[in-house]
Amino acid sequence: SQVSFEEKSQNSPSVGHWKPLMPSKGDKEEPESGSQDAGGVHEPQSTEQLNVSRLRSSSVEIREKGSEFLRDELHKAQKELKLKDKECERLSKVREQLEQELEELTASLFEEAHKMVREANTKQAAAEKQLREARGKIDMLQAEVTALKTLVITSTPSSPNRELHPQLQSPSKAGFRKGHGRNKSTSSAMVSAASHNVAPEPVSQECKEVDSILFAEFQAWKESPTLEKSCSFLDRIYREDVGPCLDFTKQELSELVRVAVEQNTLTIEPVASQAVPVGKVAAEECGGPKKCALSGLPRTCKHRIMLGDSGSYYYISPSCRARITAVCNFFTYIRYIQQGLVRQDVEPMYWEVMRLRREMSLAKLGFYPSEM
Repeated sequence: SQVSFEEKSQNSPSVGHWKPLMPSKGDKEEPESGSQDAGGVHEPQSTEQLNVSRLRSSSVEIREKGSEFLRDELHKAQKELKLKDKECERLSKVREQLEQELEELTASLFEEAHKMVREANTKQAAAEKQLREARGKIDMLQAEVTALKTLVITSTPSSPNRELHPQLQSPSKAGFRKGHGRNKSTSSAMVSAASHNVAPEPVSQECKEVDSILFAEFQAWKESPTLEKSCSFLDRIYREDVGPCLDFTKQELSELVRVAVEQNTLTIEPVASQAVPVGKVAAEECGGPKKCALSGLPRTCKHRIMLGDSGSYYYISPSCRARITAVCNFFTYIRYIQQGLVRQDVEPMYWEVMRLRREMSLAKLGFYPSEM
């Protein structure tokens, strides 16, 4: 607009005619008319100049406003550009961060997968090593059991093997331990059970026949030997043999004896070996050398029992001792079987269990060896 305005101002027609201020030589005759003409021309010339100056000032003002407007627009455009640059930079950072997180996640997943594989391989190697060691131990134990087989199967609680129990070879140094019993007395006043060993009756000369029901129960128990009463094998023996054999007149003490026999914490000592240290109080004693604590009858008591570590002793008669010993012998043998120490066929083990049951039956009926 400013340029068009300037073009229009340049192309506008001039007003009046310009005449020279100084007259030429040929015009000396009309000095006054020339001056008058010059004065008439000066007035429109000043008006034109005023108009031009106004036009020029307005054009400058328009130019300044236009430049200011352009500067504002430029500043706005620069600000928007800066904002877009910042937004682009922020989005670029977000993209880089996401890419980095994706890379880290991928790397961690691969690392975790490799770690799991390594752990699995390590566990597998450890398990294989343990399996080899277990097989080696099993082979070693089998060899040891095979080597001790003869000693174990010929050593029963009622007829111990002297090679397996060397303490029985010397009565002066031997400790009385029958079934679950432990001897804590001096050896000078003790009667060793080894000196009164009675040879077992020759079972081979007897006529015998396997009871199918009892044998089936024993076979089922032998597959998974346990000391729980829930199995039919032990349930029958508890009802028919163990219960009646340990059923004494003193019911409360009888129950304590049964629990001690089951837990293998019963101690039997000969009365002759009792020695009370000087200055010390003896443990609580029930019954007496002339009265049985289990039956309550006046009997000559050659032995006493202690239940666990209670410190209380109970005097028992030879008949009660035979009944307790028979039950202890039975539990000792089935523990041998449970621990895998008896390597025999099922039938010989069955007949050994029947022999121990016969001992319990005889003991509960009052039969016992004279050395009791």
